[in-house]
This record gives sequence, C-alpha cells and structure tokens, in this order.
Amino acid sequence: METISVTWVLADGSRQSAEVVTGGTLMQAALDNGIDGIVGQCGGSLACATCHVIVENAPASLPEIAPDEDDMLDMAEPERTSTSRLSCQLVAVPELDGILLRVP
Repeated sequence: METISVTWVLADGSRQSAEVVTGGTLMQAALDNGIDGIVGQCGGSLACATCHVIVENAPASLPEIAPDEDDMLDMAEPERTSTSRLSCQLVAVPELDGILLRVP
C-alpha cells in the first residue's frame, strides 16, 4: 500500500505526523491517529465542519474547494482562513505527500 506523510500542528503548537494510506480522507487519518481537535462528527458527510483544518503548505495540486465545502466552512468555528479546508474532503493522494495541516 502506498502512503503519504501528513503532519498536523495542534492547538498547543506541537506536531504529530503519520504515514497515511492513500485513498482515504485526511479526516479519517486524523481520527485514526488520535489528532486532538478533529472530531468528524458527521462522519465525513459534509454536514458539520468539525474536521476543519488550515492548510499550511498547500501544494499546487490541492483540489479546488467545492461549493458545498465552501458553504460549510462559512459556519466553521473558529473562523475560516483563506486556506481553510474540511479534512473530510481531502483525499490522501501522492501529490499531497508532506502536507502540513494546522488544527484551529
């Protein structure tokens, strides 16, 4: 199985990294790795914004934000930034290897 490296910057400034199998969402990877601050309350159905992350090093290959995700981020707490995403909408693909995600 192919994996990518993902690093989350937690609210206290600490970092937690994991090798994530490609094909799954970064929300599920966060849950599987016990990332504090990622809840995934809706299970990835794009209905809650509890998997909000801020992409710190957005690769050019980061998929564009879909209208439904954009709308949901408007309701996110804390307030969204220009690089906010819902991690349930980010799929672990080789192009995202090394991605850095801040958990607000």
